[in-house]
Amino acid sequence: MTERGAHIPALDGLRGFAVAAVLLFHAGQLRGGFLGVDLFFVLSGFLITGLLLGEAAGHGRIALAAFWGRRARRLLPALVCVAVVTVPATWVWGSPAQLRFALDDLPWVAAQTVNWHYITEQIGYWNASDTRVFAHLWTIGVEWQFYLAWPLVVVACGRYGERMVALLAGSGALVCLVLTVRLGAAVDTTRAYEGTDTRAAGLLLGALAATAPVRDLARRVPRRVADPACLVLACALAVAWAVTEGEKAPLLFQGGLFLHSLAAAALIVVMAEVPGTRAARIAGSHLPRRLGEVSYSLYLWHWPVYLLLLPRISRPGDRGGAAVAIVVSLVAAAATKRLVEDPVRFRSGWARGRRGLVAVSALALTGVALWAVIPAPVPGAGTVDIGQLR
Repeated sequence: MTERGAHIPALDGLRGFAVAAVLLFHAGQLRGGFLGVDLFFVLSGFLITGLLLGEAAGHGRIALAAFWGRRARRLLPALVCVAVVTVPATWVWGSPAQLRFALDDLPWVAAQTVNWHYITEQIGYWNASDTRVFAHLWTIGVEWQFYLAWPLVVVACGRYGERMVALLAGSGALVCLVLTVRLGAAVDTTRAYEGTDTRAAGLLLGALAATAPVRDLARRVPRRVADPACLVLACALAVAWAVTEGEKAPLLFQGGLFLHSLAAAALIVVMAEVPGTRAARIAGSHLPRRLGEVSYSLYLWHWPVYLLLLPRISRPGDRGGAAVAIVVSLVAAAATKRLVEDPVRFRSGWARGRRGLVAVSALALTGVALWAVIPAPVPGAGTVDIGQLR
């Protein structure tokens, strides 16, 4: 049994596997690795809901302003840092189209709504992201929108207990499934893939797994059953990552994404509530756990690095070039976590008191200034020659 709020190394390891899958997918080395994003969503829903319910149980209320403040300290510093570095880097090393789109997308990134920008402008995720250095940030927009809305639902359900939270999370996930099936039938599946109302399924399944009814059920699973069950679930996720072929997978939008998230949620709650399973020991081992600890910054950095560096050092699909790009992304992520993320998050080191807020605000203003002064290339000024990375 694990207390809410307790650190679970195995979940850090799952983050590590998820970000590794995404990195390999974008490098053309793992065709279904994009499903690592769904594992991220389920983990986020599980952890955030667990924190909210734990706070409600321990203090009798949820301090929403404090919750959103903690989320901002956790997520915004690294995002601002990556955005401010990426824009001038694209100006120097990117194509005219990449720079034009970066400047066009940046305000939407700042507003945490870039996913809806892409949907509204009909920018297909599967065929246009190689021209956009911020294409991967649609996931951050979905999570932020969930972080703003879901705590309000949990607060409203406070008087009815966790069973109501579980009911709403489960029914909400089913509504998302219906929307995904309906919208996924379109020729362009970007609406189904990036919409908050469709991708919230993974977040809500994670939230469902964090509620007392599901956690109590998981605790009743005997260790002799939990151990092989976790291994089967983990292998199922790995097989899905290996064989799924993006939007071409016939069942992806007809329940495939939902089933993947459901399996991830089951794996997470059993690993969290039944201690000592073999899967938890593997996930909590040194390498995946350390990778998971830098997964957020690594996710932010990897796509701009891929777009701006890979075309200069290798051909599409080349493993050597992909390895170099991954190492560069890892170095940037580790530096960002140590020098920016952690100091601001924990108000330590150089970011004690309000210095972190002041520094991040100044950096954000620098980004605004760069957006204003860097000239946007006119359409047709250049062509994209970076090829297809996937």
